[in-house]
Amino acid sequence: MNKKRYVIGVTGASGIIYAERLIQILAPDTEIHLIISDTASLIAQDEGVLLDRFLVIQHDNRNLAAPVASGSFKHDGMIIIPCSMKTLAAVASGVSSNLITRSAAVALKERRPCILLLRENPLSRIHLRNMIDAYDAGATIMMANPPFYQHPQTISDLVDAVLARILDHLGIEHSISKRWSGFDA
Repeated sequence: MNKKRYVIGVTGASGIIYAERLIQILAPDTEIHLIISDTASLIAQDEGVLLDRFLVIQHDNRNLAAPVASGSFKHDGMIIIPCSMKTLAAVASGVSSNLITRSAAVALKERRPCILLLRENPLSRIHLRNMIDAYDAGATIMMANPPFYQHPQTISDLVDAVLARILDHLGIEHSISKRWSGFDA
């Protein structure tokens, strides 16, 4: 496998702009396997996001026989972006009732990077417990929570600041966001 290969799951939480931008960043240089939940498709329409405009390999979320459902399918990481609390709960408890949650379970069992970008607010005790359980299983838990030290001017600046951390955790070099350099003394 010459090109990097990533599995991207998009679930039914607001913030599908994060998935759109991540695909835009990764698409030219990587092989992307995209899985979109039914609810995410509806939310994407409502938010005006077009995920089908990219050259990716798309899998039906109901197809548990897709290649990404197997540990023998090698990839460089999975990102669920955004990750709904329902999907978090399924990943945390090992429930693999659709292709997104099955692919996450496979990434975790194979010790591949599995990043869950959560967007819900506020969080209940159940959400927090599920975050701990998913973390203990090997997932990286991230919140769609941009820093403001970069003085963002646009929504794109805010989105890129969050995605920069995801790219960092995947080991992908980028220049989409400034890094913290300390205070001027």
